[in-house]
Amino acid sequence: MEEVNVVQTKNGTVSVASAFAGHKEAIQQRDHKFLRIAVEEAYKGVDCEDGGPFGAIIVCNDEIVARCHNMVLRNTDPTAHAEVTVIRKACEKLNQIELSDCEIYASCEPCPMCFGAIHLSRVKRLVYGAKAEAAIAIGFDDFISDALRGTGFYQKAQLEIKRADGKEANIAEEVFERTKEKFRMY
Repeated sequence: MEEVNVVQTKNGTVSVASAFAGHKEAIQQRDHKFLRIAVEEAYKGVDCEDGGPFGAIIVCNDEIVARCHNMVLRNTDPTAHAEVTVIRKACEKLNQIELSDCEIYASCEPCPMCFGAIHLSRVKRLVYGAKAEAAIAIGFDDFISDALRGTGFYQKAQLEIKRADGKEANIAEEVFERTKEKFRMY
């Protein structure tokens, strides 16, 4: 294999952006392998009537740590999306809340809630298959994204969102100041 993207730096060391021409191809094959497993989970969830056609896996050092599909109907839990559920399983299995050595493969582009969970878990890489539009096209709504943009379903639902003011807001903010020395998440 030939070297590509070799750069000479000021101090004379060589930085190689991509060591071999086949590197990108190998990564793509690896991604496809793991994405197929996430898609299998999506089918499994529908076949079991657990939830919608969404699957996800967590991978660490080329090993599958956890795999799951949408469990919204099975668990009667609107937050039991494949990505959130697989993150919970991986954290439990690894006994840690930070998954910075892990990657997540999702059958579909994550919704904002799932993306938030992915971000909070510190997963280093996300690979997804279908665009959100594929799910929307068969009846899954995009109301969370609409809510964040202030459009669509959010406006129709007339959900009121208000930040408390005055003393109540101050009391709520004091919790963070009073507990900052007692609690360290990361």
